Amino acid sequence: MTERGDSTAGAGQQDGFAVLQGRLKSLPESPGVYRMLNDRGDVLYVGKARNLKARVTSYTRARGLSIRIARMVQMTAELEIITTHTEVDALLLEANLIKRLKPRFNIILRDDKTFPYIEVNLDHDYPMLVKHRGAREKDRDYYGPFASATAVNHTLTALQRAFPLRSCSDGDFATRTRPCLQYQIKRCLAPCVGYVSQEDYAELVGEARDFLSGRSQAVRDELGRKMQQAADALEFEDAAMYRNRLWALAQIQQKQGVNVEGLEEADVMAAAAAGGQTCVQVFFYRAGQNYGNRAYYPSHAKDDETADVLAAFVGQFYDSRPAPRQVLLSHEVENQELIAEALGVRAGRRVQLLTPKRGGKKELVDQAIRNAEEALGRKQAETQAQTKLLKGVAETFGLAAPPARIEVYDNSHIMGTNAVGGMIVAGSEGFRKAAYRKFNIKSTELTPGDDFAMMREVLTRRLQRLKKEHARRDGDWPDLLIIDGGKGQLGVAEAVLEELALKDEVAVVSIAKGVDRNAGREEFHVPGKTPFRLPERDPVLYYLQRLRDEAHRFAIGTHRARRSKQIGQSPLDEIEGIGPKRKKALLLKFGSAKGVARAGLADLERVDGISGAMAKQIYDHFNG
Repeated sequence: MTERGDSTAGAGQQDGFAVLQGRLKSLPESPGVYRMLNDRGDVLYVGKARNLKARVTSYTRARGLSIRIARMVQMTAELEIITTHTEVDALLLEANLIKRLKPRFNIILRDDKTFPYIEVNLDHDYPMLVKHRGAREKDRDYYGPFASATAVNHTLTALQRAFPLRSCSDGDFATRTRPCLQYQIKRCLAPCVGYVSQEDYAELVGEARDFLSGRSQAVRDELGRKMQQAADALEFEDAAMYRNRLWALAQIQQKQGVNVEGLEEADVMAAAAAGGQTCVQVFFYRAGQNYGNRAYYPSHAKDDETADVLAAFVGQFYDSRPAPRQVLLSHEVENQELIAEALGVRAGRRVQLLTPKRGGKKELVDQAIRNAEEALGRKQAETQAQTKLLKGVAETFGLAAPPARIEVYDNSHIMGTNAVGGMIVAGSEGFRKAAYRKFNIKSTELTPGDDFAMMREVLTRRLQRLKKEHARRDGDWPDLLIIDGGKGQLGVAEAVLEELALKDEVAVVSIAKGVDRNAGREEFHVPGKTPFRLPERDPVLYYLQRLRDEAHRFAIGTHRARRSKQIGQSPLDEIEGIGPKRKKALLLKFGSAKGVARAGLADLERVDGISGAMAKQIYDHFNG
């Protein structure tokens, strides 16, 4: 259980060293987490301590602090503390707060997307193998994590060859009357139409679960036995089927297999630093197989030690996901045993943090280090080229400095229907796809197809939320807005910035295709200036075209997804209590949703599975 300490209020412009000195008498000598805040209430730093009083005391001696930490202390106007029972609790809370608050002076893991898993839904009579992200549900097995959607998709494709289980949704399964293409290409046994018994299907599901759990050799031995048995009985088609399944399993293990003794469930984390940047490469090993790798670039100060960056990364990386039984690190980190204990508390079992010195595990770590070094080299080369382009953008539009964050906006619709707005984000590291946003046009008052009104709604919603949730000039605050459109669209953007008192805070330009609408002939509109063009082979023009095209692609893709979803919806989906089985029964009886809508109450009552009360509910839905 934790309790919040009092905060130092009304410090005003008082020096941060004096603020901390004034709090020392009231600080407890117990474990906890402390937060340093500036005079606007923004969190500057989050730290944990075994002894809060001793830790804060160390900040009051300016002579022993680095220039960066001394500057942080000088900016401190308030100090907040949360006491905890143990140092482990403090460590867990610190990682959670850093991820949530993203303090300026902390090492921060910014890319924290969820990982995909393979899910087996055991709550269904005929379970399926599907990709899954997000929260887990009961009565379902999850295998992973995989480093990317590509890695899990490749594995699923190979698994469907080895274990022909269904991959369709429960809704499709309930309404099918004949086998789909997956059955024709031997990727499914068509349980939806009864081509396989539930017992045989369950046996296949068990084999798939055994394979994903690491018992691959037992599965292969059993398939080999069945293949030989079928061949001896001259059932050559069955023997060929078992042979193909064995071949599919061999393909999976050939690409993913590892042979390191004692390595069944582990993550390998290796850090490489150069030029004030750090890359942490993470490899995922589960059930003796390599499930892929991903590179991360934590935000940190240039003088931070690599081991410190790796330690902070480990805590934040496992804040929202369970750690595997082993985590192999490239560097010895401070409080390694304490971090392992904290990860074990969160996972509910023992977790080891190891820094191997020899053997197969050391070879895996060395491989991860090489990958981290190569990834960091590529990123720094790309960043240098990107920085040069951003300088060109600043010169082109008369900005005071190269923009660190550019937001590009575009709308998409067909005759005003399914209207959406799209926002893409770019900066010194290229496109930041995690920051992309879509806006479903909500206003019922605008005229369908009114692009100006749509852009006004999108910009107003975005900038209002920005003012509410983010401090000025933090990493989520744009330096430049680019609007896909001409003078009219620019006028809308200027009006929105004026209304929200942001005209002097954010620069805005618009990019139009020009009178002949050819690439390379774009016109740029800047407030207070005459529209102009750039030379056709100017690298800055190519860069701005890429930004515009990416915004266009994102907006169109979002619009198409919304339109497809609407096309796939049935009026029956709007009726409460109508699930897949009742929907199938109604469609079989009346042929279509329109036929259901025209049916009389007596006809509805005669449908299997439709009670009198449900029939009345359906009838009232379509007839008021």
